[in-house]
Amino acid sequence: MDALILARMQFAAIITFHILFPVISIALAWVLMFFRWRYLRATQPAERQAWLAAYRFWTKVFALTFALGVVSGIPMSFQFGTNWPGFMERVGNVAGPLLGYEVLTAFFLEAGFLGIMLFGHGRVSERVHMMATCFVAIGTSLSAFWILALNSWMQTPTGHEIINGEFHVRSWIEVIFNPSFPYRLAHKLLASGLTVAFLLAGLSAWQILKGASPLSAPKVLRVGLTLAALLIPLQIFVGDLHGLNTLQHQPQKVAAMEGVWETQRGAPLLLFAIADEQARTNRAAIGIPKLASFILTHDVDGEIKGLNDFPGAHPPVAMVFWSFRVMVGVGMLMLAVSWVSLWLAWRRRWQPERLPRLLLWVLAGMTFSGWVATVAGWYVTEIGRQPFVVFGLLRTADVASTVPAPMIALTLALYVTVYLALLVAYVAVVKYMAEKPEDVLQADALERAQGRAAEALVEGGRS
Repeated sequence: MDALILARMQFAAIITFHILFPVISIALAWVLMFFRWRYLRATQPAERQAWLAAYRFWTKVFALTFALGVVSGIPMSFQFGTNWPGFMERVGNVAGPLLGYEVLTAFFLEAGFLGIMLFGHGRVSERVHMMATCFVAIGTSLSAFWILALNSWMQTPTGHEIINGEFHVRSWIEVIFNPSFPYRLAHKLLASGLTVAFLLAGLSAWQILKGASPLSAPKVLRVGLTLAALLIPLQIFVGDLHGLNTLQHQPQKVAAMEGVWETQRGAPLLLFAIADEQARTNRAAIGIPKLASFILTHDVDGEIKGLNDFPGAHPPVAMVFWSFRVMVGVGMLMLAVSWVSLWLAWRRRWQPERLPRLLLWVLAGMTFSGWVATVAGWYVTEIGRQPFVVFGLLRTADVASTVPAPMIALTLALYVTVYLALLVAYVAVVKYMAEKPEDVLQADALERAQGRAAEALVEGGRS
């Protein structure tokens, strides 16, 4: 492989690992705020204890996720200098400020109040602690806002001018609120909500199977299933709007998603195909006539431009084609599982002992299904932009470094090895926490008791 392909693979590996954690922390912060609200609103001691246990357990999950998200995000900034120096040289006037805004308005807000959220319960008032949890949730969403503003601008660039090969901002409003930004932001926030919904439902189902956390697990399971059942229809609707926007601004990406080589009306929806990029055709294609045109244009005879209309300017077909089908397939599975599970749980009055064990095993198996859909969707977005880094204006090859291919291959292997180890460790720790929640809560109680004792010693010394 040449240096360009290896550099793209390295950045893909880094961002694939990184995105797993923000997609959880964005929505989980809001779920934690809901748990806090339910705890404060509850009147029965058992109910208050259940919601408090849920809040404390999932706060630990959030802290672990947030830490890995921060650590895994740092190498991406180095990539701009090592593998893609031309990107900041050409686009730095746009990307630099947007990344700076993310740090100043989002990361500082999260980091500033995270300590209070994690360690302040029992040390500050309930109102202050609730406010801290709220600010952390706002910070995670602001971070998504700025990052997606930059990424969306790279997909549908507007509000700029090019002077001597460098991009300069003409209108920040047009840069931030570019044509694809609203759809991408809504799509990503809903994806985060669905990822967290199945994480909640899956871990809670696992706890019920293992007899752990009998008070809080049924309540968290109900929250997860309800959230999933509500969000998946919204995601399908937003996904349709996003597809129409992509067809308008990036028709070659849509052509790759659907495996359309020649411009045609009434294009079929391919369920299976093997893309042959040498012959520029599909092998063993199985499709439903006219359905792709109907979905994308809302007209059974709507026109879809083919890949052959974009010689040398369309993405790799096979990866985009199959990533899109994985994303949609997992989404349909989420729809079926969430609705069936919600109905069965409601029929059994949400009593854990009456829930079918098969249902619990299915939910446990889909704990991280949101990761699969998110990564597949991210591949559709990012690989579908190729061969451009700024769509239609700046090619990826033009911003790559001259680092020798063997050096990139070595660092790629090291990155993948470390990241796989971290991913296995993360899943193992979350599994242990779910199976032994009492250890987590006891450690939390001990930590708070030690904090109060230290504060008492300080006050005694002062007096």
